[in-house]
Amino acid sequence: MSPGAPTTAARHWVVPLAWAAVLLDGFDLVVLGTVLPVLLRGHVWGLGPGTASVISTAGLVGMTLGALAIGTVTDVIGRRKALITAVVWFSVCTALCALAPSAFVFGLLRFLAGLGLGGCLPTAIALVSEFARKGRGGSATTTVMTGYHVGAVLTALLGIVLISPFGWRAMFVAGALPALVLVPLMLRYLPESEQFERVRQARQAADAPAGNVVAGLFRGGLLRATIAFWVTSFMGLLLVYGLNTWLPEIMRQAGYPLGASLGLLLTLNLGGVAGLIVAGRVADRVGVRPATIGWFVLAAVFLAVLSVRLPSVALYAAVFLTGAFVFSAQVLVYAYIGKRYPDAIRATALGWAAGVGRTGAICGPILGGALLGAGIAYPWGFYAFAGVGALGALGVVAVHSRKANSAPEAVPAPGTRPAA
Repeated sequence: MSPGAPTTAARHWVVPLAWAAVLLDGFDLVVLGTVLPVLLRGHVWGLGPGTASVISTAGLVGMTLGALAIGTVTDVIGRRKALITAVVWFSVCTALCALAPSAFVFGLLRFLAGLGLGGCLPTAIALVSEFARKGRGGSATTTVMTGYHVGAVLTALLGIVLISPFGWRAMFVAGALPALVLVPLMLRYLPESEQFERVRQARQAADAPAGNVVAGLFRGGLLRATIAFWVTSFMGLLLVYGLNTWLPEIMRQAGYPLGASLGLLLTLNLGGVAGLIVAGRVADRVGVRPATIGWFVLAAVFLAVLSVRLPSVALYAAVFLTGAFVFSAQVLVYAYIGKRYPDAIRATALGWAAGVGRTGAICGPILGGALLGAGIAYPWGFYAFAGVGALGALGVVAVHSRKANSAPEAVPAPGTRPAA
C-alpha cells in the first residue's frame, strides 16, 4: 500500500497486523525456555547452565541494540517499512536456528534474530498508539500486546506437542513459518502513520538530524520521566524474561516433572493474556499511572506467594495471577510512555525505554541461571523477583504525576530552540 492518508479500511488492518507481528515476538519470548530443558538434559553441544545463559544473553543483546536503533530507523524509512523489515529479519534468523550445527552458531543466530525482534515491539506499539481513538491508548496498547502472550502460550503448547516426536529444532521451523503469510499481508494492507508523516516532513523542512530526536527525551521537563521509565522498564523486562526463561527449570528443581513445568509456563502466559485484557480497561478508567503502580505491587505480592509450597490447584492459580500482573505491568509502562511523549519523539521514547529495558531482560536469565547454578533458585529466586517487582512500582512512582486536564509538557520541535 502506498504511503499517504490511510483509508478507513486500511486503518482497520493496523491492530490485526501489529498484533500478529507481536505474536511472533511472543514466540521468541518463550521458545528458548521451552527448548532449554531438552538441550540441557540431552547435553546437546555439551550445553550447561552457563553456556545456556550466554546464548540467552546473546539474543537479548541483539534485542537491546535493535530497540535502541529503531527510533532513528523509523525516522529514515518509516514505521510501516521498519515493522515489515523487522518481521522478515527475525523470521529468517529463527528458521536458520533450526539448522544450527553448534552452540556458537545457535547463539550468533539468536543475536541476529534479536536485532529484528528488538525493533518490532516499539514500532508496533507506536503505530497502534497513533491509530487509537482518543482516550483509548491504554486499551489499544494492551490489546495488541495480547498477541505477545498468545504467541507465548502457543509456543508452550507447541513445545508440549512438537518436541517429543520431532525434536527441539521443529520449534524454530514452526516459529518462522507464519511470516510467509503475515509479510505479504503487511505489504499490501499496513498503512503508514499520519503522525509520522507530519513529523518527518517537519524534520526535513528543519533539516534536523536524528540526534535531536533522542535529545528531546531529556528536554521540556521530560528528564525525570525518561530516567524513571528506563528504570521501570529494566525491572519489568527482568521479570518477564527471567520467569519465561527459567520457570520450567526452577519448578523442576522444586520437584515437579517436565510436563508440569511446561504446564506452569503455559499457565503463566495465559495469565498474561487475561491480565492484559483487564489492565487496559482499568488504565482507561482510573488512569495509566495508578494502574501501572498497582500492577507492579500485585506482581511482587504473587511472586512472593510462589515461594511457598502450594497444593496443585492453588499453585496453578498463583502462577496464573502472577502472569496476569507481571506481564501486563510492563505493557502498561509502554502505554504510559505512549501517552506521556508527543508525536515527534514517541517512537524514540518507546525504543529507548525498550532498549534500556532489554538490559533488564539480559539480567533476568543471568539471575535465574546464577541461582540455579547455586542450587537456591527455589525459593530464593521468587524472593528476588518479588523485590524487582517492588522496585518497578517505585520507578513508576518517580514519574511526575500530571492532572488529567493539564496540557502535555511542551517539547521543542526538531530543529528548534526551546523557548526562554
